[in-house]
Amino acid sequence: MSKRVGQIKIEPFRHPVSMDPNYAEKTWSLLENAIKEIHNQNASGLSFEELYRNAYNMVLHKYGERLYRGLQQTLTDQLGVIAKKVESFQGEPFLEELKRRWDLHIKSSQMVRDILMYMDRTFVTQQQKTPVYQLGLELWRNTVVRNPNIKDRLHAILLDFVLKERNGEVVRKGLFKNITQMLVDLGHAVYVEDFEVQFLKSSSDFYKKEAQELLSTCSCHDYLVKAEKRLIEEVERVKSYLDASTENKVTKVVETEMILNQMKTLVEMENSGLVPMLRDDKYDDLSRMYQLLRRVEGGAALIRTVMSDHIKEVGKQLVQDPEKTKDPVEYVQKLLDERDKYDRIVTQAFNDDKTFRAALNQAFESFVNLNNRSPEYISLFIDDQLRRGLKGMSDTDVEVVLDKVMCLFRYLQEKDFFEKYYKLHLSKRLLSGKPVAEEAERGLLVKLKTECGYQFTSKLEGMFTDIKTSRDMMMEFRAKMAGQVGAGASTSSPSSSSAAAVAGPSHETAAPNIDLQVQVLTTGSWPTQAACCCNLPREVERCCEDFKDFYLGTHSGRKLTWQTNMGTADLRVEFGTKRHELNVSTYQMCILMLFNDVDQLTYREIALATEIPAADLKRSLQSLALIKGKNILRKDPQSKDISETDIFCFNDKFTSKLFKVKVGTVTAQKEGETEKQETRQRVEGDRNPEIDAAIVRIMKSRKLLDHNNVVTEVTRQLASRFLPNPAVIKKRIESLIEREFLERDPDNRMMFRYLA
Repeated sequence: MSKRVGQIKIEPFRHPVSMDPNYAEKTWSLLENAIKEIHNQNASGLSFEELYRNAYNMVLHKYGERLYRGLQQTLTDQLGVIAKKVESFQGEPFLEELKRRWDLHIKSSQMVRDILMYMDRTFVTQQQKTPVYQLGLELWRNTVVRNPNIKDRLHAILLDFVLKERNGEVVRKGLFKNITQMLVDLGHAVYVEDFEVQFLKSSSDFYKKEAQELLSTCSCHDYLVKAEKRLIEEVERVKSYLDASTENKVTKVVETEMILNQMKTLVEMENSGLVPMLRDDKYDDLSRMYQLLRRVEGGAALIRTVMSDHIKEVGKQLVQDPEKTKDPVEYVQKLLDERDKYDRIVTQAFNDDKTFRAALNQAFESFVNLNNRSPEYISLFIDDQLRRGLKGMSDTDVEVVLDKVMCLFRYLQEKDFFEKYYKLHLSKRLLSGKPVAEEAERGLLVKLKTECGYQFTSKLEGMFTDIKTSRDMMMEFRAKMAGQVGAGASTSSPSSSSAAAVAGPSHETAAPNIDLQVQVLTTGSWPTQAACCCNLPREVERCCEDFKDFYLGTHSGRKLTWQTNMGTADLRVEFGTKRHELNVSTYQMCILMLFNDVDQLTYREIALATEIPAADLKRSLQSLALIKGKNILRKDPQSKDISETDIFCFNDKFTSKLFKVKVGTVTAQKEGETEKQETRQRVEGDRNPEIDAAIVRIMKSRKLLDHNNVVTEVTRQLASRFLPNPAVIKKRIESLIEREFLERDPDNRMMFRYLA
């Protein structure tokens, strides 16, 4: 059974409590005196408990407004007295007194806040007044800091303080820090309005003046060092005695006055600006300029533009100087040296900035293509490196060289011309009879395939396949002919799948033995050359017939065409009592073999007996008779040119320190103007089917397209091989219309429609 608990009821006093009419004023008088004593640092004799109770009762009895207004007036009066005392000081003592008075004020404000805590929690909150402590800060700001006599003096002293430090004088950073911290404590807006705005303006004036003085007396290097130092100083200054929010603002001022407004003058300084730095490889100065100018808008772009223009100018002088383009290998090496130079600058000085690397590549592309022989020269450089330059180099070094060459290759706009020359030079290397740096060759093919696709290298890879197949075939041929052919002379001859062979014997006895080496070449993979036949010596002719019978017996339905102009031969020749082994071309072999039977022959007799084309015959005779130290034949009369009336004799007095002597063929390392024009015509003729195919692909997918878009799309698709001429594209469109691949739109003749 539950028991009810009685309820407690609270009732008001039966007799009302009477209040002294002067209670509020009396209580406030006590509190006012206490507040004054606190601000006068005489608070030791005060009872804070009693003071708190009095303030509590005033608020409780609805005298909060009287208490708040009284506090406000008392603090204002007290701070007015303090302001007059601070005004009486000058210089650093002024700052010291201001700091001392501020510290005391903060301490007093905290004590007053504790006494009036109940008012803060109730009356101030309800009436949305400024809290007691914050009120003390605002009154200090308005009465002291913004006192007209104090405000201007404070600005002047602080700015003079900064100026002295900028000029190298030692200052009391701790005192300065205390003052700026006071301003921050009063509110960040106070710090900004009462100090930072004036500080930034004076900083701007200072650095504007200093920039002009430095420009008139310093080099670009010295100016940049000074600007860099000033930026570091300002950052340190902020850390020492300014608010952290000022750092970005003051550094922006320095950047604007010392860098942004002066950067064009700095970059273009005649003897110390950007161009002299680039020319003299001043990496530290370039890096400093890059790091400083990149901080301002347009700074990095200015450096990039000037660098690009300088590279274009240097490159233009290189590619258009007839003296520097005489030697293709030296020409390409200079291009590589220039690229290495600026590549190091971009990497080390410009922090490998992608935009600078793009500008570098664009500049090189612009001037490399000014010389339309660049594709040929780059191919000749590769040929020289793969023949001689890479000997003794490690795989890593070889890779570096090939990568550098590929950088130049990427700049070429007419990559199909490079392909034409590279295929020709590669064929000569593969057919030279010398060991080939196969790893390097194949490594380069991989790079070309990666860059341009499979189609670009498919025929080049086919050339390597033909050489390997030919080696295997010759093993089979020798095995079959083992009992018929002995060792003696060695000849090498290429042939195509329509077949071509070149042979050259070495003369050792009246009936020499011949070791025939044949390369069978697929016609479509190798450079197209007209079949240049000549009358081979009977001994070689018999060997060639044996190989032909063997080849056609195992490959029915094929045609073998001998390319005697591409072969070489090793001949063992007796010069009196001495014997030498000569490495000669097939044409030279045919000429020398004639002297087995006679002592002298005229030019016409040699031409009639060998049927070698006139131009090749003259070059072969020049090589045999006119090259000092390798004059196997003697010519009468002695002259530098070969004429049809010349007489040639075997030089039995020939001597050489070497047993094996290579007799080269007099030939131009690079194409002459005639050959150059012929090559260009062939390549441009080969471009037509590629342009046709691109147009058809585009129109097949788009069905209907206007002329300008067709030109744009064709150019984009073929850019990896060459840049087609818009006029040529127009002609190919007309050709496709005639062949009914396309038709013009009846309503708009600039529109083309694909015909399925």
